[in-house]
Amino acid sequence: MALVDWYLPLKQAHVGLVLLSGSLFALRGLAALAGAGWPNAAILRRSSVVIDTALLAAAVLLLVTLDLNPLLTPWLRVKLVLLVAYIVLGTLALRRARSVPVRWLCYVAAIACFLTMYQVATNKTL
Repeated sequence: MALVDWYLPLKQAHVGLVLLSGSLFALRGLAALAGAGWPNAAILRRSSVVIDTALLAAAVLLLVTLDLNPLLTPWLRVKLVLLVAYIVLGTLALRRARSVPVRWLCYVAAIACFLTMYQVATNKTL
């Protein structure tokens, strides 16, 4: 079976993992900002890492399958920049930021990055 034959299952896995990862972050972020302790429980942090690792693996396999270079493909380059911003902002929102207003700002900005990545990926335009 050629790698290109795996395109549809890889794409479906990638999209499903994107939705799972984003939903988990959104839920954990809201709960953490509401003062709940469970969003930073070890099992949720580990689950998030497993989901995000599988998501990254699916993304890399899609790049290889489609012979795309993210540095030469403008919409992929934008997604990579937004992904880095999303990770940094998400970390600040869940744990690192010292004040609640800054955590809220980081949470909203991370969600905006996530939604923009989704829009860019869906439309393949900037």
